[in-house]
Amino acid sequence: MRHKVGYRKLNRTSEHRKALFKNMLNSLIKYEQITTTLPKAKELKPKIDKVITLGKKNNLHCKKNLFSKLQDKNSVDKLTKILSQRYIKRNGGYSRVIRAGYRYGDDAPMAVIELVDRDTSAKKIDVKTKKPSKDEAKEASVDQKPSDVKKAPKTKK
Repeated sequence: MRHKVGYRKLNRTSEHRKALFKNMLNSLIKYEQITTTLPKAKELKPKIDKVITLGKKNNLHCKKNLFSKLQDKNSVDKLTKILSQRYIKRNGGYSRVIRAGYRYGDDAPMAVIELVDRDTSAKKIDVKTKKPSKDEAKEASVDQKPSDVKKAPKTKK
């Protein structure tokens, strides 16, 4: 029986688990939607709700507590400026867990955890636009040159 067992250990040491959830919190704040396994998503949901509630208070003490938990200035800024304004009228329930089938390799249950009323453009924050490679740039410059210039034929010596 599992009486009085507080949380899922996820087969990790306490330090590994702490680092895992810190990184997942930062990713969820940055992208506002991440895909992970179902047990990790279920453990992450109360943590992100507590972090957003801290961000809504928006005083120095709460910012320092957030920074000690997240250790990322960009995440703390986004929480206190953007997400706190978005959820100002909502009392809890800032995230949702949606089941997403099973992983191909080991058949682990997968889930998508996302923020409610999320910004869909936040998912593409790190996607870079493709720059033309050197070969493509040369071909483009060759196409722009006039083609009526003829080269002299090579002669044998």
